[in-house]
Amino acid sequence: MTVVYENALWYLGRGTGVTALVLLTLAVCLGVLTRSGRAGAGLNRFALADLHRTAGLTAVAFVAVHVVTLLLDPIAQLRLMDVVLPFTSAYRPAYLGLGALAVDLLVAVSATSLLRHRLGPRVFRLVHWSTYALWPLAFVHAIGAGTDRATGWFQLVVISCAALVALAATWRLSAGFAGRGARRVERTVPR
Repeated sequence: MTVVYENALWYLGRGTGVTALVLLTLAVCLGVLTRSGRAGAGLNRFALADLHRTAGLTAVAFVAVHVVTLLLDPIAQLRLMDVVLPFTSAYRPAYLGLGALAVDLLVAVSATSLLRHRLGPRVFRLVHWSTYALWPLAFVHAIGAGTDRATGWFQLVVISCAALVALAATWRLSAGFAGRGARRVERTVPR
């Protein structure tokens, strides 16, 4: 019975990690779409913003289960210090350290998102911009620390996630994206 329990924790830890990466990818892409002010995927701007928040909060929940499961898993041998202090792990310290940094940023982004109405838009935006660092940290962590990295299904997942975020980031940095945002700001400035 102990072997079944240990294997269950190991599989749950791995599965929630991959699911968290997919959800973080979705949250980043929806965040870019939401910031554009455009409707998309048959949803209006407000529904997209809700979907973005839901994807982000669900990703936080999956990351929490991922970390707690691996802390409890005797196979993973993850210590609380490995989660709190980056680059202290005995197992692949660089990749686990990047994961720990991603968790730190995820906590900061989540906290400021939940306290947005008290912090104001400038602080919220400043911290929220760190998702552009959070996602690559989590991505490299998944590739380097994940034990499924050589499997075809995992490679398909990471290539798909990378392609989606690259497309969203390219669009976010494009002149067409900024132009629409600039027109929207000009209309709201009193004359």
